[in-house]
Amino acid sequence: MAKQDIKFMAKVKGINIDSLNKRQQGAMKRHAKHHSKAEINKMLSLIKRGKTFLESHKIVVKQR
Repeated sequence: MAKQDIKFMAKVKGINIDSLNKRQQGAMKRHAKHHSKAEINKMLSLIKRGKTFLESHKIVVKQR
């Protein structure tokens, strides 16, 4: 296996966030300490369905 074939998965609280862009990944990593694993997972699913990070964050916080 060549060195460039190795890919590291970006994870937050055990949840793979590779599907997000770099800016969203950074935001998730910064916010992880304020949210549970379930909330991170919910935010990820909302973002994948077309919500922005901010929209998904507001939804999750309201559901607390």
